[in-house]
This record gives sequence, C-alpha cells and structure tokens, in this order.
Amino acid sequence: MREYVSLTFRSERTGYFVNAKNLALEPDMYVIAKVERGEDIGQITNCAVSDPDIDKKFDKGEITKILRIATDEDLKQLEVVEKKEKEAHSKFLEMVKKYPFEMKLLDTCYQLDGNKLTFFFSADGRIDFRDFVRELATEFKTRIELHQTSGREDARRYGGLGICGKTYCCCAFLRKFNQVTIQMAKDQNLLSNLSKISGPCGRLLCCLHYEEGFYLAQSEGFPQLEEMVVYNDKKMYVIKNDYYNNKVNLISDDDERETITLEEYKNLKKNKGKIRI
Repeated sequence: MREYVSLTFRSERTGYFVNAKNLALEPDMYVIAKVERGEDIGQITNCAVSDPDIDKKFDKGEITKILRIATDEDLKQLEVVEKKEKEAHSKFLEMVKKYPFEMKLLDTCYQLDGNKLTFFFSADGRIDFRDFVRELATEFKTRIELHQTSGREDARRYGGLGICGKTYCCCAFLRKFNQVTIQMAKDQNLLSNLSKISGPCGRLLCCLHYEEGFYLAQSEGFPQLEEMVVYNDKKMYVIKNDYYNNKVNLISDDDERETITLEEYKNLKKNKGKIRI
C-alpha cells in the first residue's frame, strides 16, 4: 500500500499528495504542491497516510504530487498574495452592494500562483450569484470561486473555546469533520437538552463521535429504553441506562422512579414469571 502526504492549505482545504521526489518532509513543513489549476502552498499534517480509498483515487490519476519544499522565494510570493487578498476583499465588498442578495464575506484566498481566487461567505439559504461571479472574473482576471460555508467551517476559520474550556477540536487537531447524528446523542443518554450538546457552530458537538464506540459496546448488555420489568410487584419501564455505573433507571406509570443495578435488573427479568404483577 502506498503512503501519501496530507496537506492543509490556507483555505482550510485538505488534500493528499505523493512525495514522488522523496523529499525530506516533516510535519508542519510548508511545501508547494501541484493542484488543479497550477501550484499552491500547503502545510504538512501527516507524512505517511495509507488508505485504500486514496489508492483508488491515485489509480484514477486524481492524486498529484508535491513539487518542492517551500523556498524563500515562495514565502516572499506568499506575502505578495496576502496583500492582494486584502485588496480583493475590499473590492468584493464594494461590488456586492449593487446586488439584491445579502452575503457576509468571511475570507478571501488566492492560490499561490494567482490562478484562482476564492471568496468564502455565509448567507441565509441559496443564492444565485452567477452574474456576480462573471463580474468578479472580469475584474480580477482569474478563476473565481464563491464558497458558501457551513457553521462548522466558520468555527474552524475563526476559532474559539468550547464548553470544555479548550480550543475547538476542529482548530486544534481535527482535520476532517466526522458525521455526528441524533442517534449518537440518544445512545449516550444526552437527548434531554440538545442546546447543551450543540457547539457554537449550531451543530452537534464533534466530541459525541469520540465515545460512540464505548457506548455501543456497553449497550449490548443493557436493556432497551421503555423495556418493561416487574419491580416490587409493579410494572416499571427503563428510562435510562447508566453505562458507567452499571445501573438501570426505571419509572412506573404513576411516575415513581427507582434505580437498580444491571445485575438486579437481569435477575428480575429472569424471574419475571415467578413475581406477582
């Protein structure tokens, strides 16, 4: 299986490339990579990624190569590009005023060689900006891309602290957004207050994904929610499983609540035919 180099570009886009020249690469090093429309600068996040899915893309010719380690000239060019980005940002804000839609410009990013200019924005709903793109292309004389960002992308771009008091995972180490679902919150007994398990991006916390495997493994020995059992001659139903303390929370039709151990619960189920209902 081949090994690939993972890069993160200034636009926050990530990609995989081949170290065809066997360059002496290290994490966090800046390199120049061949991209769709020329060359761009990226920072290494991983020097040895192996993945069969990337192999398939390589076989299709979709994986390109790292051209060189960034030189002093490349870094000087980057300074020029960053200055042009500020000018483009201001020009964009002037040009958009005459259009009927509302969009908040978040970031402006040139490709290192100037062959592409991307504007990142947020807006409510979808926007038909085809005429605006054509005007931008005429003004800047390069390929234009308008990228409507999601809440998660905005959080990564601007950074901040989560409810845990630490830097957002997407800013610190999380390179790829994992799918986080309501089912994960349900598996972890966290559905009672969705606002507490939502991040500043408005989406479910990424960290729900981290412990999902533990909860799924633990749940195999626990009863299903709403499962009925007879306790103290009364029908009661499972409302919550405490996977850390091996306990089961029960509730009756008249809202009486009890907490018993998992072992006690299993014994009750085993002897249900011998207990008077």
